[in-house]
Amino acid sequence: MNLEQVRQSYGSVAELYIELFGTSQQVHADDLDFIGRHLAGRPGTVLDLGCGPGHITDHLRSLGVDATGIDMVPEFVAHAKAAHPSGSYQLGSFESLAVADHSVAGILAWYSLIHFTPQDLDGVLAEFRRAIAPKGTLVVGFFDADEVAAFDHKVVTAYRWPVDEFSERLARAGFTEVERLQRPSEGTHRPHAVIAAVATER
Repeated sequence: MNLEQVRQSYGSVAELYIELFGTSQQVHADDLDFIGRHLAGRPGTVLDLGCGPGHITDHLRSLGVDATGIDMVPEFVAHAKAAHPSGSYQLGSFESLAVADHSVAGILAWYSLIHFTPQDLDGVLAEFRRAIAPKGTLVVGFFDADEVAAFDHKVVTAYRWPVDEFSERLARAGFTEVERLQRPSEGTHRPHAVIAAVATER
């Protein structure tokens, strides 16, 4: 994965992306319920990695979550800070999180892993496992498919994943799936999946 290419590609369409996806009202209600069910009501910090315009971070904070949004696209972080001034947003790469080992209660990766190649994904999940506390929760949203495949995403190349195979990757990284949600394609929306998984104790 070329991080600089991804950063530049999203930066070039940031204004349009914010218009299309930048509020929690534009997130499916079932997804917001799923995210809240698994990441709210627990002490400790939750990281929204690849937070984009910051709308889901703000939703988590409205539920009482100590949520911090992290993104590598400066345009998104600037918008998030302006739109949600009471929130916490920062530039950063989640390939190398600036947090202590086992120090965060939860991680949300909402469509922020879709541009990682299958070869690169395991290293990122290992970094998530380093950061997250035992029994902490990871929630991942991604494009569903019958096989792992790259496709021409509107911004930059992305990958679809079978849910079972993604769950196996999580298991290898030290997470145990506790719930999944799948939704077929609807209009212009591709098939969707989300997995909640708990960090196993080591």
